[in-house]
Amino acid sequence: MSVTAPRAARPPLHDGLRAFRHRDFRLYFTGQLISLVGTWMQSVAQGWLMHRLTESAFMLGLLSFAQFAPVIPLALLAGVVVDHTSKRRLLLGTQTLFLLQAAALAWIVSAHVVQPWMVIVLAVAYGIANTFDLPARQSIIVEMTGKEDLPNGIALNSAAFNMARILGPAVAGVMLATLGEAGCFWLNAVSYVAVLVCLAMMRGAPAAAAATAAAGGRRMTMREGFAYAWGNRSIRHLLVLLAVISGLGFQFSVLLPVYTRDVLKASADVYGWLFSAFGAGSLVAAARMAVTRERWALRRHLLIGLATAGVGLAGFAWARWLPAMLGFAALAGFGLILYVSSSNTLIQLTVEDRYRGRVMSLYTLFFIGTAPFGSLFAGAVAERWGAPIATSLCAIVVLGGAVWVSFRLREVAAREAAEREAAERVPEPESPA
Repeated sequence: MSVTAPRAARPPLHDGLRAFRHRDFRLYFTGQLISLVGTWMQSVAQGWLMHRLTESAFMLGLLSFAQFAPVIPLALLAGVVVDHTSKRRLLLGTQTLFLLQAAALAWIVSAHVVQPWMVIVLAVAYGIANTFDLPARQSIIVEMTGKEDLPNGIALNSAAFNMARILGPAVAGVMLATLGEAGCFWLNAVSYVAVLVCLAMMRGAPAAAAATAAAGGRRMTMREGFAYAWGNRSIRHLLVLLAVISGLGFQFSVLLPVYTRDVLKASADVYGWLFSAFGAGSLVAAARMAVTRERWALRRHLLIGLATAGVGLAGFAWARWLPAMLGFAALAGFGLILYVSSSNTLIQLTVEDRYRGRVMSLYTLFFIGTAPFGSLFAGAVAERWGAPIATSLCAIVVLGGAVWVSFRLREVAAREAAEREAAERVPEPESPA
């Protein structure tokens, strides 16, 4: 429960903004939004830089593999660390490492000494810090908002991510055309100052501090957290589906430089527009999530999100008219974020607080840890048969996930109906005469 002024002292907020009642969340949101704009600028510039240096779709896949591969050996350790330490202090450390990594990338480009292997090495460094940063960021939201406002806090956090996903690539497209990749990297390094200041200003919640201290007083293992997650049927199904969809269905973004330079024969500004179009659709999905509370609505969002994303990806793969590609990109972005945000919220509403860090590290492992292999696969397929074929395969995987979810929802509905019927048949105890 966050330390805030009494609710009666604050003007009422729209239902979709209720997490902003908490001071720490407002600070966190502000810092993250500024920093994420810079992060998206770096992501766009980094892919453009690698394609400029190598002109290889496979190298784009290798770059993505390098950035996300550290999740595989380190994610489980990260979960134990998150459950044992102050999440705010951990985030101060990881965000500082991100600042140093961005500055190093900016320097080697500014000094004209950059080589593909240097970009790969720095991507690995980013991935190591990100492995600890992601579960900490996911787990700290409940400490700022409490369980009551947790779904809204997750949705607003997603909205910040997707607002940055629109602004960052759009700015990066202009920067790439004027100042080059180095300008994007330097601005990203500066943007981390904002999130560090906001984290330093956060007060922290006494209840959260007490929970962390209690956690540190007992030995907690990842095996215990894994057994808990795998023994919970709902969490297990959500994590397994996430692994499949993320590993093989999300890798279209790796190929955007190929679509820009080779398919559309366009320049860096169009590359930024494509990224921003995905972000625009994602922002609409985040806004929809901000007013969603009921579990069945979240479950339906899993199906709607996957079906919409599959159609969007298939259309994007074969469209050759830029406005149509932007429209399909927005549709795919909407569906993917609706699906991912719903999965995240359902898991966090289900998990017990004492397992939260470890379960969210599993979420990171299944979401991010499978991406490196999907990136290599997408890059290799695009290298051999072209980006549209690779993206079409991604669409098929996503649509297959939608079919599986539809069957699961029918099973869940039937089971819950049977449970209600059984409960209604139980006779009420007779009252004493």
